[in-house]
Amino acid sequence: MESAENNKSPGASVSVTTPLPFSPTSSSNSGLPRSPPALVVLSPCAACKILRRRCADKCVLAPYFPPTEPLKFTIAHRVFGASNIIKLLQELPESQRADAVSSMVYEANARIRDPVYGCAGAICHLQKQVSELQAQLAKAQADVINMQCQQDNLVAILCMDFQQQQEQQQYQQQQQPFEFNGSFFLEDGNLGMEPLWT
Repeated sequence: MESAENNKSPGASVSVTTPLPFSPTSSSNSGLPRSPPALVVLSPCAACKILRRRCADKCVLAPYFPPTEPLKFTIAHRVFGASNIIKLLQELPESQRADAVSSMVYEANARIRDPVYGCAGAICHLQKQVSELQAQLAKAQADVINMQCQQDNLVAILCMDFQQQQEQQQYQQQQQPFEFNGSFFLEDGNLGMEPLWT
């Protein structure tokens, strides 16, 4: 029997299962047998599992399509095909492969949603939304500037009105004639002063 480490490939994921002990109340001094060692189960990457092939040691698809995400490879495989995905990944340096897989999966999702335009349809839709929002923003900014101008004009009119009212009040106060109330004369009509000579 070969060891699990000899059969282990980088594309395969390892899941460890530990069987339960024979007795729930086992102690170190009890005469019960020890539990068997942990079992190692190897599973191929999602791409190899879907393609029903053996996951090789240097599987190009394994780092980017883990067995926990089978839908990711299914979508990309439906649009691009496995051979095209493998060919594209082999042509790229390893530093760019993860981004390429993300782009392929995104493009495949968009192509399934919109078979005619794909990502281009989503981009056009977003650009249209950006244009509409920019037009709304420009209109709102113009409205704000217009309201500021109206407010400035209103403040200027109120200031002029207030200044004119003050000027009219000052003018009216200056134009009022001197009121002579006649208190300087006595009741008999004579001046209230004694004659200079008698």
